[in-house]
Amino acid sequence: MQNIENTQKKSNMQKVALTALAGTSIEWYDFFLYGAAAALIFPTAFFGEMPPTTALLLSLLTFAAGFIARPIGGIIFGHFGDKVGRKKTLISALMLMGISSTLIGLLPTYAMIGVAAPILLTTLRFAQGLAIGGQWGGAMLLVTESAPSDQRGYYGAFAQAGAPIGVILANLALIITSALVSEEFFNTWGWRIPFLASAVLILISMYIQLNLEDTDAFKALVDNKDTQSDENIKKSPVVEAIRKYPKRIFLAAGAFLSVQVTFYILIAFMLAYGVTSANMARDDMLAAVLIASAIMVPVQFIFSSYSDRHGRKGIFMSGAVLTGIWAFAIFPLVDTGNFYLIVLAITGGLVFLAMMYGPQAAFFTELFSTEVRYSGATLGYQFGAIVGGAFAPTIAVKLWTEFDIIWVSAYIALASLLTLISVMALTETYQSDLNNTD
Repeated sequence: MQNIENTQKKSNMQKVALTALAGTSIEWYDFFLYGAAAALIFPTAFFGEMPPTTALLLSLLTFAAGFIARPIGGIIFGHFGDKVGRKKTLISALMLMGISSTLIGLLPTYAMIGVAAPILLTTLRFAQGLAIGGQWGGAMLLVTESAPSDQRGYYGAFAQAGAPIGVILANLALIITSALVSEEFFNTWGWRIPFLASAVLILISMYIQLNLEDTDAFKALVDNKDTQSDENIKKSPVVEAIRKYPKRIFLAAGAFLSVQVTFYILIAFMLAYGVTSANMARDDMLAAVLIASAIMVPVQFIFSSYSDRHGRKGIFMSGAVLTGIWAFAIFPLVDTGNFYLIVLAITGGLVFLAMMYGPQAAFFTELFSTEVRYSGATLGYQFGAIVGGAFAPTIAVKLWTEFDIIWVSAYIALASLLTLISVMALTETYQSDLNNTD
């Protein structure tokens, strides 16, 4: 009987993990598809009358609009995630992303409606950011709060793996679409096809609604509310998280800086840099990012499992140090124009990031108590995202064009140093009880 029960629990856990992986993969696919398009397509489609460098900068600024929205989405969805549940909030975030991304695929260009085109594009990008701001906390908690206490890192990696898989799907979508249609058709209409495919998120949202339950930790919280005072029930989880854990939120944001700065330089800025500086074909750069992201996925699970046995902080700090050192090897390798060395440059960066990003879901979960966990973890994550990732490609372009590419490496190294300091200031969490976090 015990074996049957254990088998059932494991099967349910795998279903939760794979569903979270599917949802986050498509969600990040949408977010990263925009990043690739912002570097390669949107400067011409939505800023066609501008000089090329100006058009690229403006296009990357619309990319940044999604990051500006992320902490706002984190506050909104964090509030409801701690009030009405992880599942309902995750479904809402997935639906918002599916609708906004599909509408981007239907947008008229600058040539069709003039200045209204980039305004609408920025608005929909902002909606994408709101969705991502809520999605991560919902998917991450759905998995980590459901996982066995000694496997939170491993199962949390399913939510984290959505990011590199999203990059793979986005780049594959652009490569396949580009291969199937002419260059002229791709630049005018073909790029829309991958965005229209985002409608699949609506189906995943329906599956989650019909097949998954909320986490035991949140159910226990709801049950306990019967014994709480009316004042406590009415408190805003976001306000409570900031009041109770200001230092942890600040340090969690700092811990995320290196991941965000380096990741978006490698998957967004690198596309434009490789095509312009190393004279690489667009599809070759997309393929290089795709290969590196594919390697990042299993590596994340390895490092996350390691963190279950040996702790979150050590592997996290090692990743920050190695990322800062590798930053100075990336661009010399890309400048060779050799495809395999470019793959090595990007892969090295993403593997070192995996040492941080893989264990991060469990680490951030364990930093906060149940009643404010969605809000606290999301605030740390999303504020780190806006400071680290929002303007990383734009800053990289400015450093590259006005100074020298080595300053982009220094920028990555500085972010890694700040992450190292932040993680050192946080406490180790891997043996904590999620119901007793102070």
